[in-house]
Amino acid sequence: MTRVVAASSPAVRGRAPARSRFWTRITILAVVVGVLVVGVPLFFAGSADRLADGTKIAGIDVGGLSPTDARKRLEQRSARLAEVPVKFVAGDKTFEITPRSMGVEVDWATAISTAARQGGGFGVVRGYRRLELQIFPQDLTPPIRSYGAALDYELGLLSKGVDTPHREAVLVRHGLHVSIAPGKTGRALDRATARALLIDSLASFTRAPVALPVRVDAPQVTVASLTPAQRRASRIISAPVTLVAGQTHLLLPRWRLAKLLDLGTMRIVGPAADAFFAHLERTVDKPAQDATFAVSNGAISVVPSKPGVTLDVPRSVAAVLAAAQRPVNRVATLVFSEQQPDRTTAAARAMGITGTVGSYETLYGGDPNRIHNVQLVAHLVDNKLIAPGSTFSFNGTTGERSAEKGFLEAPVIVNGELQTGLGGGVCQVSTTVFNAAYEAGLRITARTNHSLYISHYPLGRDATVNYPDTDLKFVNDTGHWLLLRTWVGPSSLTVALYGTPQHRRIESTAAPLTVDAPPPVTKTVDPTLKPGQVVVDDPGMPAQSTSVERKVYSPSGKLLSDETWYSSYRSMPKLVRVGPKKAKKAKTTTTTTTTTATTTTDATTTSPTTTTTPR
Repeated sequence: MTRVVAASSPAVRGRAPARSRFWTRITILAVVVGVLVVGVPLFFAGSADRLADGTKIAGIDVGGLSPTDARKRLEQRSARLAEVPVKFVAGDKTFEITPRSMGVEVDWATAISTAARQGGGFGVVRGYRRLELQIFPQDLTPPIRSYGAALDYELGLLSKGVDTPHREAVLVRHGLHVSIAPGKTGRALDRATARALLIDSLASFTRAPVALPVRVDAPQVTVASLTPAQRRASRIISAPVTLVAGQTHLLLPRWRLAKLLDLGTMRIVGPAADAFFAHLERTVDKPAQDATFAVSNGAISVVPSKPGVTLDVPRSVAAVLAAAQRPVNRVATLVFSEQQPDRTTAAARAMGITGTVGSYETLYGGDPNRIHNVQLVAHLVDNKLIAPGSTFSFNGTTGERSAEKGFLEAPVIVNGELQTGLGGGVCQVSTTVFNAAYEAGLRITARTNHSLYISHYPLGRDATVNYPDTDLKFVNDTGHWLLLRTWVGPSSLTVALYGTPQHRRIESTAAPLTVDAPPPVTKTVDPTLKPGQVVVDDPGMPAQSTSVERKVYSPSGKLLSDETWYSSYRSMPKLVRVGPKKAKKAKTTTTTTTTTATTTTDATTTSPTTTTTPR
């Protein structure tokens, strides 16, 4: 059965006020929330043309200022500090640097723009942002620019002033005692951190001293790590080492071992070791001997080659070091390598040098210096081997004839005149070599006659040289090797060319020596002679010329070559002294008057004229 309650009953009347109070409370809460959500932010919103209260840039409070005023305040303060240095400190070192010297510039406009955005916006949004800044204030760091090259340079100066390199522990030797010198900790500027620190500090408004970032530079080698090496070094130089080379025994004393041992590497290296083993090589090495050629009674034979032995320095050094590290049996057997000759006996025999191809002898004399030069240059060309088809060069073989090589001053022909010069006598050898090649029938490609005729050489067959432009050259066209040998006797020089005998027949025809021009006459007046008297001191030499033709035939009679060499010789002046001319009689003129008499004498003096005609 359903119960019906009337609307006017007390229960109904009680529920209606309860609903009303609920909605009233909701309304009040909404109003409060609205006030909080909208009213409070609007209260903090402030003016949009001003920066939010509590805004700081680089530590400076610019809240409540317009962006223009804030920028002006910051720029003015920055300008006042541009020439005020910041002190940077590292230990007892202080460095003063100004912002202007580093080209430091602060972008205040960008910083103010950022601050305006953080506290800007429309109404409620701006209020919320500024309320947040009130609760959580921020100090903006503005963008900074600097001159990189100046900053790098300054960092280099700071490093130079701050850095103290560490010192490693090292082995040191005092006499025959090895000890350890301890290392030392250093310091070094942390350049990467210092760069950022310099820029920030120079851009800031504070001038308090700034500590530079310095890191510890610790040594890597310590006393403990070197102790085993110190013991090893002491053992190496504790006693001498005996070196064994076949039947030879050499003692390497302690003091020598100490000098040879490099304590840094614990090896036998360095200048002292190099010098010692170079001397040891000269002592124990037996160089290989090339096969050579010996001449006896006109016959030539091969002197056999001999292998040699040379010290194997790296392996011998290792043997010495190994022996030195042993407490007993300190004996090192040196290691040798066999050295083969450059020219073996078989190679020498294959060269085909079995007999004489051509030879010539010239007589010589003169002062001791000239004889010395002849012997010296003859030695320089002696034993010269000439390969098949190659060209012999006199200048190329001897090189420059200089005082450093031992050449002396001696008579020499220079520009057609007999003078004293370095290397006089060299042409005696070049002429003899020319004639040996001439008699061998070899092809001569460069030859120059002397400027003056020399009678003791075969007519038209002299050859002068002058380093480096005037040379004597001939070609080995025999198809086999040639060996040039020289012998200097008391008064003669012999040059011989040995190889495979060609048996060539030489026909030589010399043209008569003709006079091309008489010698020029050089006259001088000698007051000690009588008038008209003539004395010839030197008959001079006329300009002359000649030629020589050489025909070379094979053993079968075939003409191999037909060459002619022309020689033209300069003249030498005839030197004549003459007596002075007779003095002319004086002419006298006398004038007679009643008071005076005048006498006048005219004298004429004639000076001698000397004429030299060069060629």
